[in-house]
Amino acid sequence: MRKECKIWFGAATLMGLLTCMIGVAMAQGSQSGQGSQSQPPAQQTDKPKTPEVTPLTLDAPAPASSEEDAAYKAFAAVIQNDATKKIELGEAFIQKYPESRYRSPVYGALTFAYVQVGNMEKMKEVGEKEIALTPNDVSTLALMGQTLPRSWKPSAPDAMQVLAKAEQYSKQAIEIAPTLPKPEGMTEEGFASAKNQALAMAHSGLGLVFVRRGKNAEAIPELEQAVKIDPNPDPVNYYLLGMANKATSHFDDAIAVFSKCAATAGPLQGTCKAQAEDAKKLGATQLSAPK
Repeated sequence: MRKECKIWFGAATLMGLLTCMIGVAMAQGSQSGQGSQSQPPAQQTDKPKTPEVTPLTLDAPAPASSEEDAAYKAFAAVIQNDATKKIELGEAFIQKYPESRYRSPVYGALTFAYVQVGNMEKMKEVGEKEIALTPNDVSTLALMGQTLPRSWKPSAPDAMQVLAKAEQYSKQAIEIAPTLPKPEGMTEEGFASAKNQALAMAHSGLGLVFVRRGKNAEAIPELEQAVKIDPNPDPVNYYLLGMANKATSHFDDAIAVFSKCAATAGPLQGTCKAQAEDAKKLGATQLSAPK
């Protein structure tokens, strides 16, 4: 599972880094709120790209103690690549402060960290808590929407329910992302890139749900959108798009996207090269379907 996750995990990196920024803003807001009654605690978090999860809440979170602020800062300071440490501190924080104002960014970061270590069950558990707490957390919606169908096991007793959830989360992210305002302190370029990353993941997840259900024709436009708007197109999406085009007899399109996948160094390079050659052979002997 660890190796499988590494193949496609890079697509979520920007979102994970942005999620970490939330804590800093929230911690600063908490401290300023405690020091002056005239200054309400800041509600902006680095979930900007997650996007704007915290700013979308209606109620101001309860003030945090200095000890809680310090514990959150220690959690937020852990670099995103140190997933094991992130999980250790995050789980300890939630256990000690189960009603903390920082729950949303902690849950969001933990969801990302569990993907990093390949623990899909914990990712699902924590991700669902975050979505229940903050329904407009686009980053977590998109991450869950993409990850669930990629780690899907058809033999699992809840296999169909997992696909249904992935479809729901992806569609929610696609619907919400364009409506989110840019958080303060984030550049237009950074915000646009974060939204596109989230949307690319959501379209990827929805496309794979269709592939899993054998609806390749419906998967194609979703996967095309994913590679089109992704700042750094995920080779997995090129592979999936190639397979969907191949299954629907769009051989020239399959060759084109398999070739893009094969041009990217990584675990899928050899597979995509072989699939491109196979699509060429099929195109030479079978009639291509019109788009």
